[in-house]
Amino acid sequence: MPDTKNTCFKTAFLILVLTLLVTPGIHAQKNQKTGVVVLGNGNAAIAAAFQSAFSGVETTILLEAEEFHIDGATVGTFFRQPGKRMAAGLELEFLKRMRKAKGMKDSAEVYVDQSSANAVIKAWADSTKKLRIIPRTRCTRIKTSGSGWALELEDDGRIKAAVLIDAGPSDRVNATLGLGKTALLWSDIDYKDLRYRTSIAGVLNESTKTAAYLSLYKFFNPAQNNFISLNGEQHVFSSGQAAGATGAYAVFYHTKTSLSNLKAIQAELIKYRLPLMPFDDINPQDTNWKAIQFLGLSGFLKAGGQGNAFSFLPTQPVQTEEVRDVIKSYYYKAQLWFDDYQPAEMTIASTLDLVSKVGNKALENTRKEVEKKWKSRYAFTSAFDEKHVVSRIEFAVILYDYLNPFDVNVSPEGKVIR
Repeated sequence: MPDTKNTCFKTAFLILVLTLLVTPGIHAQKNQKTGVVVLGNGNAAIAAAFQSAFSGVETTILLEAEEFHIDGATVGTFFRQPGKRMAAGLELEFLKRMRKAKGMKDSAEVYVDQSSANAVIKAWADSTKKLRIIPRTRCTRIKTSGSGWALELEDDGRIKAAVLIDAGPSDRVNATLGLGKTALLWSDIDYKDLRYRTSIAGVLNESTKTAAYLSLYKFFNPAQNNFISLNGEQHVFSSGQAAGATGAYAVFYHTKTSLSNLKAIQAELIKYRLPLMPFDDINPQDTNWKAIQFLGLSGFLKAGGQGNAFSFLPTQPVQTEEVRDVIKSYYYKAQLWFDDYQPAEMTIASTLDLVSKVGNKALENTRKEVEKKWKSRYAFTSAFDEKHVVSRIEFAVILYDYLNPFDVNVSPEGKVIR
């Protein structure tokens, strides 16, 4: 017969050991300090949490549900196809991981089922530093604590955070704080309104067939700092990613969200391949995508295309009239240069002369440098010929490399600050 007394002792000892091992871990997980805390379990919440962690800040995402819920209807495809929008940023990375998990090629469309999606997100989170996920836990109270937040959980746990991002399905947190309903974040891009230059996310609006942007300043609520709210109609990866970078900036630099640096946040999001200007004909993986994004923000080259297309049109020639006024508004020296330049089109030679004069560089040295970079760095397939009319992509890359209008600050209204 088995030794019942000894077996019982072993069982009790095992339970004690497991209790000692597991309980502290749960306690540390449920009673913690973090930089950014994200509420929600949908697309925006996922993107906000991952981006915050990628931006170097301790981040906790609190799930009241059992698992994440991916809205497949808002998820795009890896490559642009007729009638399909282009995925980018963390949405693109998520889809790549979905395809890899299912053994599919990157060019294939993938069905986003919840089981596979949650497995992919869990594996992704496990390999991401500074990211914690607390599932199946309801927040019973949210209150301000100094300049940050204190969240009380139903199991008596607590989370203290510097920044709170509400990406839940309702405006419950807003109501709790007495802030009213979250305003719509997206605005259609209208070049007459310079606030498009403050974009931290850009999308092609499927319903209105127009391009839209999210201004950094839409995240600021004068009644409550260090709080970013995304309402239920805006739960897409791009808005979440923008929120994550904004929250992380405040924590990383020990400041308030209302004091965010526009250029720093824009640069961070472009680093992670989130379009701020949603050109429908430029793939985020293209070599010169970054230069095109920065030139797009400046308005040096505006979108075109037939119908409601929002296209960069990279091979089209650059007309002097389309770039004259906006470049003059950025640089004093450009005013004199354009006063002397009369041709209707910009050539490669005139573009080199422009950047040399405005940037105080020797023209001959600039010409030699650009010719050397033409195919090796810029990856242009055309021959370097100064007499040729410059294409939009050539113009964008040269100006980004030698003048970089992104370095010029703009106001919350998008006006140039000199």
